[in-house]
Amino acid sequence: MGLERAFADEPAFVPYLAAGDPDYDASIEYVEALARGGADVIELGLPFSEPIAEGSTIQEAVVRSLDAGMSPDRFFEFVEELDVDVPLVCMTYYNLIYQYGSGQGPEPFVEKAAEVGIEGFVVPDLPAEEAGPLRAACDEYGLDLIFIVAPTTKGDRLASMMDQTSGYVYVQARLGVTGAKDDVDDATEESLARIAEWDVPKAVGFGIKTGDHAERIVSAGADGIIVGSALVDIVAEGHENGDPADEVAERLEGKARELKAGALRGAEQQATAEGS
Repeated sequence: MGLERAFADEPAFVPYLAAGDPDYDASIEYVEALARGGADVIELGLPFSEPIAEGSTIQEAVVRSLDAGMSPDRFFEFVEELDVDVPLVCMTYYNLIYQYGSGQGPEPFVEKAAEVGIEGFVVPDLPAEEAGPLRAACDEYGLDLIFIVAPTTKGDRLASMMDQTSGYVYVQARLGVTGAKDDVDDATEESLARIAEWDVPKAVGFGIKTGDHAERIVSAGADGIIVGSALVDIVAEGHENGDPADEVAERLEGKARELKAGALRGAEQQATAEGS
C-alpha cells in the first residue's frame, strides 16, 4: 500500500474527474493533462446511477459518462490505457464493487483493479462498520482504502474510520454535497485537529476552487488538497461550447498548475509559522 508516498515530500494535489466524461477519448486526454499539471494522485470516478454524495456538477458528469458508455469493464480498460506516472484511485459506490464478477463480494473487483494499476478506493456510501470485507480484499491485493471524514464525524464512528483508512484520509471541509465554492469553510482547522492523533496524511476536499483556497487549506495544516467540481466545471463548459479536447486539456493543465502552486505556497506559510 503506497499512496502515502505521494504526501511524503510536499503537499499533495489530488484532482478528481469522472472517467469517460464527456467521452472516452477526451477523458483520457483530460486525465493525462492533470498529471502534466502537477497531480500527485488522481481520483477517477467510476460512475454510478445514484451518486448520493455528489452535487449537481459531478452528477451531470456522471450522466455524461454513463451516456457515453462507461461501465466497470470499460473503466478498467480506461485505466490500462492511461499514460500517467501518478497513483490512481477509484472513487465509486459499493454496489458496483460488490456486484462485479461471477460471485457477490468485493474481491473480484479489487483483484481486477489491482491488476490494471488502481492503488486505492474511495467509497462514499460504505459505512466503516460494514467495510470489513472490502478492507480485507484491499489488504490482500495491496490497495489502500480511503474514508471520508465529515465535520460531524466523531466518537466511535470517527475512530472506526480512522483505524481502517490507509493511504490518506479524505477530510470533508464542510457539510453538504460536493461542489466548487467561492470561499473555504473555516471548519477545516477544527476537522484536522480532531484527527491529528492518527498518523495518516490528511487531504482536504469539498469546495476548493482556486490556488488561494489551496494555499489557505494547506497553511491550516492539511497534507494535501482534493479538487473535483472546479475541474469538472472546465470539462462541462468545454463540452457545452463544443471546444476541441486539446483546448479543454490545456485549461485543465493550467488550473492544475494553479492549484498545485497554491498548495506549495500554503506549505511555505506553514513552515514559516512553525519556525517563528
